[in-house]
Amino acid sequence: MNVTAKLALRLVPADLRSQPLFLCIDDTMVSKFGKKFEDVSKLFDHAAHNGSNYLNGHCFVSLMLCVPVWDRDRISYLAVPLGYRIWQKKESKLELASAMVRQVMPEFSAQRNVIILCDSWYVKQNLVSVIEEYENLDLIGNARADSVIYDLAPQPTGKKGRPAKHGRRLSIDSDFILSAEKVGGYYTGYRRVLTNIFGSREVMAYVTSTGKENGTRRLFFSTVSPAQLQIFCAWQEKAPLNQTGSGWMPYIPLFLYSFRWNIEVSYYEQKSFWSLCAYMVRSRRGIETLVNLINISYCAMKLLPYMEETMSQYKGYSVQEFRFALSEQIRRQIFYVNLVQYIETHIKSMAVIKALRKLCLEETA
Repeated sequence: MNVTAKLALRLVPADLRSQPLFLCIDDTMVSKFGKKFEDVSKLFDHAAHNGSNYLNGHCFVSLMLCVPVWDRDRISYLAVPLGYRIWQKKESKLELASAMVRQVMPEFSAQRNVIILCDSWYVKQNLVSVIEEYENLDLIGNARADSVIYDLAPQPTGKKGRPAKHGRRLSIDSDFILSAEKVGGYYTGYRRVLTNIFGSREVMAYVTSTGKENGTRRLFFSTVSPAQLQIFCAWQEKAPLNQTGSGWMPYIPLFLYSFRWNIEVSYYEQKSFWSLCAYMVRSRRGIETLVNLINISYCAMKLLPYMEETMSQYKGYSVQEFRFALSEQIRRQIFYVNLVQYIETHIKSMAVIKALRKLCLEETA
């Protein structure tokens, strides 16, 4: 994980060093038949397509790093999965995620802003406490809609007694004024709040809604304020960041949460094209080693076009397309090197040499 993080950081151009880095945290499930695999268990999966919300298999917690690179004249974030940890009942997924973050954070000691992106499962005290250990670490995450939030503490009145630690309890339905028009596809309201999850630390709370009056509302927390982010919005690759004007600046932390989707894309690609779910080894150590070996191969295909100038033409390609192009080049080299060893007669060799000469001339042309 640390070596992959170092390689990814080397790709960040000097003029983008002030841009934030993102650490995406999530978990994924792998269905397995039988109970002879170590640590296999019955897992709840809200996205299961087997007619039930439960599956028999393994759960993996993973960490992904997103680093800024130039894509022509736009800033694009390259998403590199750092590693997987298999979940065991003796250790919670929150503890696994916290340990993975602590492992890689020494690599980011020179970075100005490192931001954890996670869904509502991980916005809990076990993980939130990690951001207090590093000055340059923050968190932007989705939270449960019923999370307890309070207004900021009122100013001291001068009267006797202990001052209030927080204001009145807030409701996401009545205490957030939504924007007049959609911001990034949603009507959005925001304010500074206090919440039990973050203790006495003030955080930005965002409430989004699909409709102005009766839409479903979602809650997000951000420990980083818009003023902290040194980000060149006009140079961003994707909307709505590249459309952000002065009126949209307070919503930047909420827009940055969209980078978390990269980890879902990585799961889809690795499961569909990289045999992440096809392991047959039974021991926990063997499973974790094989899954991370597959991930290393996947990361190599992500990083190579940015590390090797001769392969820079594949920067805009998907990982699968680049892997296919690279394998084609390897097959050609093997064919050319070994061809002469299998030519039996001079007559045959002259015909083959003429064909190869023609092929080479066509490629150079």
